[in-house]
Amino acid sequence: MSILQGLHHSAGNTLNLDFAGRLVAAARSGCGPCQTSLMSKVVQRHRATLAVLAGAVYGLELNAGAQHSLSVSSATRSWSPLARAAAESGDGTAAFAAVVQMDETQAADLLDDALTHWAAAGTGPDVFQLLDLTTDLDPQGSATEWVDGTGPGSIPVGKAGLPSDPDGVPAYAVMLATTHMPDGRPLPMLILECETAGAGPADLRRRTNWQAWDGSQLPEPDVNWRLRVDIATKSLECLVQIDPDGYDVLPRLRDASETVALPEPFWDLLDRAQHVLIAGPVKDGEDQDAFQRAADTGELLAVVARVRFM
Repeated sequence: MSILQGLHHSAGNTLNLDFAGRLVAAARSGCGPCQTSLMSKVVQRHRATLAVLAGAVYGLELNAGAQHSLSVSSATRSWSPLARAAAESGDGTAAFAAVVQMDETQAADLLDDALTHWAAAGTGPDVFQLLDLTTDLDPQGSATEWVDGTGPGSIPVGKAGLPSDPDGVPAYAVMLATTHMPDGRPLPMLILECETAGAGPADLRRRTNWQAWDGSQLPEPDVNWRLRVDIATKSLECLVQIDPDGYDVLPRLRDASETVALPEPFWDLLDRAQHVLIAGPVKDGEDQDAFQRAADTGELLAVVARVRFM
């Protein structure tokens, strides 16, 4: 947290580095309730600390495009030019004043966006780089590739007849894929495969607010959806929606029933992108033509979710 003391976005006002450190730790550990509680205190009492936490991200030249990115909130898009100006001029008066004038919802949105990058921070100058999600995918769907062609890491299911839903809750397996945006940058992708009889489009529409998806454009990012992955085993842990208080919405859409290490290239891509495109459902995830047919007939739903490393 010592780097915050050298930033200008607080306009010389006193920082609470203890709160900053605890908040970043909560974000990195994926503790939603902890993060929600600490964010509330920072938003209400420590706007200078909020300003430098956000300034460390949006003051960077490599994030100058944040004002045009749909992957962040409107509050962040409006504030990011002030963050860049403060970093360039050494005068954070305007940036800090804007943070002070934000209502609590706007301030919380700015802080939440910044914490996404703090949670992903590793080493090197690009640790806070934004993933621009405003560009279109290949409208023909040819940019999507199944990992190793067969989707390693999926949970095998019998195709002759799907089993009944355990405890009455439909279940989904996942297939690993990647897609590319027009500028060539890759994006990790998970394709949901129906694992039990109740799984399907009707169930996903009932349990999610995902957008109908025809494969032609990226859906809007949704900060309330998280893909949690386990750092120690490099495996998928769960796919879950977060409620306004930071708690998991139960039952989770998917919990891993076994530990399956992800292929290194896919893990590395998750680490770099910090977001994942999730689309489905399909009856047979190994049938790539079935995926395209589902897109053509309007049966696919999709979301861009955040990746949380646990």
